[in-house]
Amino acid sequence: MAKRTGERERHDGHRTTLADIAAEAGVSLPTVSKVLNDRPDVAPATRARVKGILGQRQYQRGGTAPARRDLRVFSVAFTGLQDPWAVEILRGIEEWCARHSAAVMISAVPGGGENLALALDARRCDGVILATTRLTPAVTDALRAAALPAVVVDPANSPPSDLPSVGATNWAGGLAATEHLLALGHRRIAAITGPAYFHCSLARLDGYRSELDRAGVPADPALIRYGDFSSEAGLRHAAELLALPDPPTALFAGNDQQAFGAYEAARQRGLRIPEDLSVAGFDDLPAARWASPPLTTIRQPLAEMGAAAARMLSDLIAGRPSRPNRMELSTDLIVRASTAAPRGLPQ
Repeated sequence: MAKRTGERERHDGHRTTLADIAAEAGVSLPTVSKVLNDRPDVAPATRARVKGILGQRQYQRGGTAPARRDLRVFSVAFTGLQDPWAVEILRGIEEWCARHSAAVMISAVPGGGENLALALDARRCDGVILATTRLTPAVTDALRAAALPAVVVDPANSPPSDLPSVGATNWAGGLAATEHLLALGHRRIAAITGPAYFHCSLARLDGYRSELDRAGVPADPALIRYGDFSSEAGLRHAAELLALPDPPTALFAGNDQQAFGAYEAARQRGLRIPEDLSVAGFDDLPAARWASPPLTTIRQPLAEMGAAAARMLSDLIAGRPSRPNRMELSTDLIVRASTAAPRGLPQ
């Protein structure tokens, strides 16, 4: 017996996906997404061909909702799950869902919007949470093609006005870390931030520069590096900074992973932390308090950010648009043993 109109399955039991439509039309997934969203940058013949196949397949945007309407299903997509940052975000999402009758589907979606389109089209869910995603046109097309409520956690760039997001006060955190190091007496303070295309990287660096400027300390371009938030980047850039003729006495790392890399760079040069180099991080991952010495860092409320994203998504699914559309949670300075006055000044 044939399926009724609106059920996205073929007679052979295979559920029609965007990939099926794209393959039959001989176009890419982003092109199918553009047609679904009535984007103008598609050739008329291509648009007609894709629309014809969509009609033949009786394709409807968005997955079929779960049979149990009291159980909301959230799809959580990360660009990578190996980062401890992702684990903390996910912990907050899962804890919120456990308290509010929601289930979580987790996936790593490396690459761009085409992979996201595949991931969303392959599952049935009520909404999606994306973490640290670069919101390219391909990504936003994939979200709109899926016709699912969505929230972004710590977006890499500015989200569209209709896409809710959750972040942290990155600028204030960068300022607080630098203020702490200046108060200890440091004047040669280096910074290793994240990628230049991440808003959080630039905001943390802007906070660092603003506090140096307020204190009348010129920001030395030779002391600034752009990493990729990995320990390896922290090691590489810190090694370069410590090899300068006039090396820094303190270092502000844009995340804890890079701070741990700076620890190793100092160790390789026979330097002690904090006696020879003070190090401050950003995130307050669980490992920060177990490092040797325990890491001074800016606490980013990662689990709370995940929970806030889940709450916002639940509101969207229920037809209660979240206000404000952009939420920023406060950061806090956590002082531990990795920072001290520079050598020659009283501790």
